[in-house]
Amino acid sequence: MVYQTFYDWLDQAGQGAWRQQLQSQVEAKLHPERHGKMPIWQQAIADLPRVKPSIINLKDMVSIGKADDLDDFPSETLTSLLKQFHPWRKGPYQLFDIEIDTEWHSDWKWDRVLPHIKPLKNRVVLDVGGGNGYHGWRMVGEDAQMVMGIDPTWVFAMQYQVMQHFIQSDRHFVLPIGIEHMPEDLQFFDTVFSMGVLYHRRSPLAHLMECRQCLKPGGQFVLETLVIDGELGMTLMPEQRYAKMNNVWFIPTVPTMELWLRKCGFKNVRCVNVAETTVEEQRATEWMTFESLADFLDPKDNTKTIEGYPGPKRAVFIADAPR
Repeated sequence: MVYQTFYDWLDQAGQGAWRQQLQSQVEAKLHPERHGKMPIWQQAIADLPRVKPSIINLKDMVSIGKADDLDDFPSETLTSLLKQFHPWRKGPYQLFDIEIDTEWHSDWKWDRVLPHIKPLKNRVVLDVGGGNGYHGWRMVGEDAQMVMGIDPTWVFAMQYQVMQHFIQSDRHFVLPIGIEHMPEDLQFFDTVFSMGVLYHRRSPLAHLMECRQCLKPGGQFVLETLVIDGELGMTLMPEQRYAKMNNVWFIPTVPTMELWLRKCGFKNVRCVNVAETTVEEQRATEWMTFESLADFLDPKDNTKTIEGYPGPKRAVFIADAPR
């Protein structure tokens, strides 16, 4: 029932055939037998307090309720339930005065992106690889009409459901699928975001084309990805791992990334921000206790990864789908 409002909205938008396909995909993905922790997560969500937050702030942060809203429900019990959804990677969240200090300061990324994009008011948005939906909530805070987040990682979909349990939004839904499950040549969204995804794709140009096909003619594409310094045509393809990640395939220079976008038919391509990723922005916390960026860098030279490659630097690109 978490997604019923979204399914109804798709039907009203003339996407009934896609809705049927999507509903089948989601139900299969979230079946209790698909993941060993699914029954535990579902029970934890069922055990969440049924309270109405006195405040929901999605504009300046993601802050939901105050401690007093919980009445007799112990804050310690809520914290224990939330930690069953470890690891919390994207955030931060403030939930009834509980600070969910996530691995990533995703709010910093949002602050770098927001000034450069078209206003999201009344736009239909696709957030590719959106994790638990943090940026999607911020998009709702910018008055987007509808935000569809997609990410195939089970725990991220369940973290979204935790927040949705309290927010009860009819404008933001995170579905546990990948962009490869989206219909071809959909041309449905006003804005498509792909942030932190491209370098995980074996074929970056195929990913760009998948994103383009989701956009309406003239729609805006917002891409955030790893880059390296260098000239047009240069790309880093790690021998094995990059920053201990074994699924990093291509890291281009800024001019190369702009060329890739133009090759895929995007118009008005520009890089609007470049920033080094620091151990203040990505780090281990009590909500994400695994290794993080400090463990991925050369301990003697934090400008390099532990493998000797240039340290992580991220750029934001804006482009338009052809009309």
